[in-house]
Amino acid sequence: MAESVIPSEGWGVLHLFLKVARGASRPDSATPAQVISSVDALVADGHQCVWFPVLGHKADLGVMVVGPDLIRLQQFQNAILETGLFILEWSYFSLTEGSEYMSTDDDERRRLSDEEGITDAAEIETRLTVWSERMVHYREQRIHPTLPQRSTICFYPMSKKRSGEDNWYSLEFARRKELMAGHARVGRTYAGRVVQLITGSTGIDDWEWGVTLFSDDPVALKEIVYEMRFDEVSARYGEFGPFFTGLVMDPADALKAVGII
Repeated sequence: MAESVIPSEGWGVLHLFLKVARGASRPDSATPAQVISSVDALVADGHQCVWFPVLGHKADLGVMVVGPDLIRLQQFQNAILETGLFILEWSYFSLTEGSEYMSTDDDERRRLSDEEGITDAAEIETRLTVWSERMVHYREQRIHPTLPQRSTICFYPMSKKRSGEDNWYSLEFARRKELMAGHARVGRTYAGRVVQLITGSTGIDDWEWGVTLFSDDPVALKEIVYEMRFDEVSARYGEFGPFFTGLVMDPADALKAVGII
């Protein structure tokens, strides 16, 4: 058996949505210390965890786990369930990834000329250098993210439609890239208010992407999704799965919030 399974690019992302085992289904021997120990071991191996009591009936507790080794993610899932404290209600697995629609240097050079009216070649190259450095950081954060410390989190899966005239995959790449550029511009207006992590799940779970949003203001979570639905990418081609919203806490506080401690 392999000791580790590490993707050739990106990290594994596992969202677990748990119900608290209550009454006779909860073993007397189960202790919260087992859960905390599993978290400590995972973090020590270079993985990240976000814990969040879930608002609403879909789950009591959510856990988002991100890291390089898929075997460690699976072992963590088993360790949590083996305590007997929880019943797994729903889950989602995806991988961090870059975007095939990211702008190239040539795209940015044309934008500086056509949209900003810059004609001086030296100024264009100076601006392009700054932009390129920012894009390197942006791609690295998508592939190897550092999960932010925000008070609320929202997760949902989504896909692009593949039917009739609304088949996203029948569009030419240039058209898809153009549409996604407009979609991204909406997202950038929420910089500082919402942190987005888009992860890929085509072929490895039921939907094509997982979207995780972090914010200190739950209103911002509602507003960004609402505004993006007017964009053609979502309005015409988007399909959405269930939404889970929670309150981010450290593991001990999260366990206390759901009645484990």
